Amino acid sequence: MADISLATVQRLPIYLDYLKNIAGKSEFISATTIASALGFGEVQVRKDLASVCSSGKPKIGYNVEELAAQIEKYLGYNHTNNAIIIGAGKLGRALIGYDGFSRYGLNIVAAFDISSDLIGTEEGGKPIYGMTMLNAFCEKERVHIGIITVPAQFAQGAADALVDAGIQAIWNFAPTHLDLPEKIILKNENMASSLAVLSSMLARSNTDQK
Repeated sequence: MADISLATVQRLPIYLDYLKNIAGKSEFISATTIASALGFGEVQVRKDLASVCSSGKPKIGYNVEELAAQIEKYLGYNHTNNAIIIGAGKLGRALIGYDGFSRYGLNIVAAFDISSDLIGTEEGGKPIYGMTMLNAFCEKERVHIGIITVPAQFAQGAADALVDAGIQAIWNFAPTHLDLPEKIILKNENMASSLAVLSSMLARSNTDQK
């Protein structure tokens, strides 16, 4: 299959959740029905689904289970990736205690921190280690994903430590730019930016209603 745009990739989990919710209720579903249910454009939905599944049939649509399986395969949800968290503060502990990541193929196996009050404790049944254990742990457990939840001023140091430990992808929750080797996959989760978008949209909506 050809490379898929980032916008399409971001919509695929939405399609997947919808398909799982209707599983068992209908054997086949059309792109038109999916578009209507999710509020997307029909042409957009057809293009998105065609990029991951070629089994759609005219007047019949897609087999719900097969389409869901194809989306899961493309997103890698059928392969479990071990991940670790750097920063066992409130956000880090919330993430490590969330068991919903497993449905997306993400298995958070441990957290790392510099606080002596946290090192040696557990959160959600997952251990919290000191940073000196990072390299050996990542090698032993074959960890490929690192999640950064430390304050912004410590994020680059955390990222450097993850790179040194052989991490291949970083999910960054710290509101700061990271300098990383080109080979490292980076996804920034900037909550401040998301809130800014939400607030500006709300402000425009309230203005339009006046």
